[in-house]
Amino acid sequence: MSNLKTIYKKTDPWLLFCYIALVIIGWVNIYASIHADTAASIFDIGNRAGKQFLWIMVSIAAGAVVLAINSRIYEVVAFWAYLGTALLLFVTIFLGKDINGSHSWLSIGPVSFQPAELSKITTSMMLASMMSQFGFRINTPRNLARTVAIILIPMLLIIAEKETGSALVYLGFVFMLYREGLSGWIIVLAGLFITLFIITLTISPFVSLLSLACIIGLAYGAFAGKTLKTALAVLPCTALLAFLPALTRSGMFQEMQLPAPEYILLGLSSIGIGFAAYRIFRKRDDLAAIMAGTFIAGAILIFSVDFIFNEVLQEHQRKRIEVLLGMEEDPTGIGYNVTQSMIAIGSGGFSGKGFLKGTQTAYGFVPEQSTDFIFCTVGEEWGFLGSTAVIALYVLLICRIISRAEKSTDSFTRIYGYCIACCFFMHFFINIGMTIGIMPVIGIPLPFLSYGGSSLLCFTLMLSVFISLDARYKR
Repeated sequence: MSNLKTIYKKTDPWLLFCYIALVIIGWVNIYASIHADTAASIFDIGNRAGKQFLWIMVSIAAGAVVLAINSRIYEVVAFWAYLGTALLLFVTIFLGKDINGSHSWLSIGPVSFQPAELSKITTSMMLASMMSQFGFRINTPRNLARTVAIILIPMLLIIAEKETGSALVYLGFVFMLYREGLSGWIIVLAGLFITLFIITLTISPFVSLLSLACIIGLAYGAFAGKTLKTALAVLPCTALLAFLPALTRSGMFQEMQLPAPEYILLGLSSIGIGFAAYRIFRKRDDLAAIMAGTFIAGAILIFSVDFIFNEVLQEHQRKRIEVLLGMEEDPTGIGYNVTQSMIAIGSGGFSGKGFLKGTQTAYGFVPEQSTDFIFCTVGEEWGFLGSTAVIALYVLLICRIISRAEKSTDSFTRIYGYCIACCFFMHFFINIGMTIGIMPVIGIPLPFLSYGGSSLLCFTLMLSVFISLDARYKR
């Protein structure tokens, strides 16, 4: 008890304020989203608002237990906690319960929970434990491989549970890795590969491969100090090769039944790969090795897009991405949720329609309005002012976590703080992006606001561990 009092005195009041405010806002808006279906009280455990209140009490109690425990234990148990949740994720693949197309739920009696939510905490602890070791440097091949493996293991297990949305949250750890010394060029490459994926999906593999070859050529010239000469060589070649698809479909070339243009371009690219190989082995040109490796990795991605999109993603996820990228119009089908969500948010105006007065909310036009689309309830009933206040609370929460992490004298606390800040940011950005139509609907909750016991409990534990660590090492 004395430890709990000590931690409370050292706790950043802004973190507590953000947590309490978001939980209360979430609880009230969950009630608003279901009140038209029931005349019961907000405390009635027969409806979602009452059940959420119970989970709020459980989460606060669990958070208090975490704060009462000596925070040194989190460094000690990090590996075993990570291993335990990895095993839970593996078991869930075979014993999981299907809910809304996801096979990521385990049931114990009347209670269902997602190990994927707990895994975000233990993965953060494991990364902090390993990366806080004396002499650790992220840019060495061995350490980078270990770090990537720690992130990839739960990601792949979660994808196997048909919960691709939750797996995407783990990509946010790249911001923590950058803070800890990861080269910014790796983030640039990640952005390049995402762009290539979208171009391949929406236009063609040929355009994507041609763009990659052009970018690699220009980048090599720029880093070698020969920007103008390289541009004069690369850009005309790119312009000529752009006519390759039309050429293969015309005249005698059509009768020759040539391979697809992207395969012809890949064959022509082997000339550049051969030149790079010469530079690598005869002149020890590290820049050529990096550029060649980037091109090969990009080419592999381009020719894997079809498999990833059609075999890894589920049908409803494919449809949502197609609607988002404008490949398909479906306002009454797969795009219905987003369309109605944007109508709800837009109808709220500047100050909103008022508590329990939202028409989109009251008449149930938005499915999953108390869970993944809870933000549209805020937008309709509380308007621009309420939406801005909620966004401001999330920004304040994330900024305070980063600020406290930076001020910590302990590397474990700093790294863990950045990890959970990344998790909160990814959930916040993707979820709100879903409701306003700039992100695909992938089904992840808005922290502390969305209905769901396991989500609320795990986010509370995640924040409580950081508060405990921060209080221990507070200057």
